[in-house]
Amino acid sequence: MFFEQFYLGCLSHASYMLASGGEAVVVDPQRDVDLYLKVAADQNLKIRHILETHLHADFVSGHRELAARGDATIYFGAAAGAKFAHTPVRDGDEIRFGDCRIRVLETPGHTPESVCFLVFDSASDPAPQLAGTAARQKHDGSPWCVLTGDTLFIGDVGRPDLAPAYTPQQLAGMLYDSLHQKLMPLPDETLVFPAHGAGSLCGRNMRADRFSTIGTERRTNYALQIASREEFVEQVTSNLPARPEYFARDAAINREGAPALSEQGPLAALSAAEVKLSQQNEALLLDTRPADQFTAGHVPGSVHIGLGGQFASWAGALIGLSTPVILITDSEEHAEEARVRLARVGIENLIGHLKDGISGWKQARNELEPLPTVSAQEVSEQLKQDGLQVLDVRRGAEWNAGHIPGAKLYSLDDFRRELPEFAPDAHVAVHCKSGYRSMIAASMLKRAGVNVVNMSGGFDEWEKAGLPVERGQAAGQRPD
Repeated sequence: MFFEQFYLGCLSHASYMLASGGEAVVVDPQRDVDLYLKVAADQNLKIRHILETHLHADFVSGHRELAARGDATIYFGAAAGAKFAHTPVRDGDEIRFGDCRIRVLETPGHTPESVCFLVFDSASDPAPQLAGTAARQKHDGSPWCVLTGDTLFIGDVGRPDLAPAYTPQQLAGMLYDSLHQKLMPLPDETLVFPAHGAGSLCGRNMRADRFSTIGTERRTNYALQIASREEFVEQVTSNLPARPEYFARDAAINREGAPALSEQGPLAALSAAEVKLSQQNEALLLDTRPADQFTAGHVPGSVHIGLGGQFASWAGALIGLSTPVILITDSEEHAEEARVRLARVGIENLIGHLKDGISGWKQARNELEPLPTVSAQEVSEQLKQDGLQVLDVRRGAEWNAGHIPGAKLYSLDDFRRELPEFAPDAHVAVHCKSGYRSMIAASMLKRAGVNVVNMSGGFDEWEKAGLPVERGQAAGQRPD
């Protein structure tokens, strides 16, 4: 059996290809599907089956395009209600290819339609390559692995608050039943391959490992240590991370099936004058350059989300899918990269990109604005003089583990709904853990007219400098 995991770091998303007898299966594909077609061609395989574990909310799937280009059938849990040609599957259904078969487990909880896939290989000596080592299946009829989607993660379980027809408590109860009735009875050595890793908003305590086993999760996953259904429901429904608005839109797109990325036309190159006019007509200027370039000088009113981090997730959470966007990048290649990464979360309302980037803006004799940065030590000194407000844009759990005395917590997750408000004469320093999120927040506040600076190095630098730290529960989610 051929097996490969594809890990997309910017979305913390894992998809998979399995193959036997010349037939390939792709599970939970990302929006841009050329990578699967290339691997299939390199391995002399035909993609015949596309399996979805559920209606993903944090990214747009490429299932329809991949099915059309690979002449494949799409499979969804019967409760998904997909609006395009597909095969609905239920508990116990099987898909066969070569020496392999995949059995469906209905596992509602993360979403009502969630399913997991058990993989069996009857070949005499299957040796799929996994993280550089050969993993072999016992030939006693037990499964080689289970593809768990967002039902079971490495160190966590899926969040139960993404289906409007059910309360989080109802879904959490379903999730408990699915875990204990469908997954925990599997043999300890069964490999576990989820659809997401650490950093995804589909869970909250995921480890960085790319795979695990049922036995390891049974021993180490906090959610599987909870004895009672009632306590499980209480724990997994409390302190959930903020649910971005675009999640519901992405799930709806996946139910309908997204248009093919291969059919998109070229991205328009806009002059500085065209960018100015579009900005006046409510277009958002999205600067994706490295942070040091943005701080040195940027187009007034632009928002910074750097390509170097979880670019697409933050763009979806803070910009939304409907806002018209103009990209500002440091190269044509990065403009195309940003376009694809935005499309992965459903942002396709792109007017174009600034021709020749910042150079083009300056050549048209337009001004740039800096965004000042300060060190942790400078923030500490200014706090002693009582002339600075510190805004912490991390999440509550990070704050509880340690924060700057006198700072105010306002998570970047909340900026889409409501920006924090400050007095007209306020002087504000923003920080996060290491600087990526705070640059986004600082750019949004500057766009709103706040006198803001970004604390370089974030809370990591504050602790490294040996400056005072407080710990405790978050209180006062909004700045004064």
